[in-house]
Amino acid sequence: MTIQFNDETFKDDYTFKNSKEALARFPFPFHEDSYMYSVNLEPHVTSRPGSVYEMGFDVDEHYVSEMRDRAEVLAQDPLRSQSLPHMTLAGWDFLELVMENKSKDYPDLFELHKDGNKWRWINKPLGIDDTFTFLDETTLPYGPLEYIGRQTQGDHVLLDQREDNLWADAGIVTTQADWSLDFDIGMNFFQWHAPVPLAAELGVFKRALKFLMNIQLGAPARRLNWTMTVNPLLDTSPENYAEWGIQKTEITPETIGSKQHLRVELQTLWRLPRSNALVFPIRCYLASFEDIATVPKWGRRLHRVVRDIPDELATYKGFIDNKPLMLDFLSKFDDGLPTSDGIWPDIETEPPLQK
Repeated sequence: MTIQFNDETFKDDYTFKNSKEALARFPFPFHEDSYMYSVNLEPHVTSRPGSVYEMGFDVDEHYVSEMRDRAEVLAQDPLRSQSLPHMTLAGWDFLELVMENKSKDYPDLFELHKDGNKWRWINKPLGIDDTFTFLDETTLPYGPLEYIGRQTQGDHVLLDQREDNLWADAGIVTTQADWSLDFDIGMNFFQWHAPVPLAAELGVFKRALKFLMNIQLGAPARRLNWTMTVNPLLDTSPENYAEWGIQKTEITPETIGSKQHLRVELQTLWRLPRSNALVFPIRCYLASFEDIATVPKWGRRLHRVVRDIPDELATYKGFIDNKPLMLDFLSKFDDGLPTSDGIWPDIETEPPLQK
């Protein structure tokens, strides 16, 4: 597998751009023409070659630039990576999970060599060649979670399972959609998700927690989540709201197509072997409205989703103020034709429309 890595930025001059190949594999999150919050969990199994679902941990053209952005955020705010003392073993579990998956799925980019507890890890895109002792923190430049988290796209939260609940007790989080690891660390599942509107009343969280606590080793799960972001900004944290929140007010009819981005999270959950914790990777993908509109099915559907979404969810998803501008732009790409089921742009590979 050959990946051409971009040299791009996710702040200031915003040189981020999706290639045609990246857009074709973008995980558009709406499988129908409307949206309501749901659990929508499914097994995280290899599927659809070339898609974000093909590998356990997706690596794409944005990898090197995203890791550079993460290092910059951590240099400015080290509290974006935290681990409570009892989560160290889970961090080692996660390190092993990522290294084994990446070296298996991308052997031209990553290598893992084991000699007992003496391990050698080679990350060619980032120029890393480290030898360390597994389970010995003193042999790594960071704790195990942060070490591998600095080399893995997406945010990663380690969930301890106890007292019939899941607790967010460790994480490395620099690409979040307006939530704070420093605020949420140590919270249980219901406390962490308390800001989400409507879902609790619908019983979504109770069903989700029951499902998650029963995830078995070797049987990870996944779901898609989404929000909106003005400009291709990865770090939309509460800590930096003063810097990025103002950008929402700067959208105009002339700029909304290029500046307004759909932000999609591929969320996966994996049971870890030694600690019995869960790791919750949250991988962020970005696409501008202009890019989305080049796919007829997506342009039609996004217009209908934005048009019909309840105001509570539009507020939570971060676009209630810009909704009229969005609809003006997207309506030009909705010709009223029906759309096929599923999220992918090539309708010939999806179920046929029901007559």
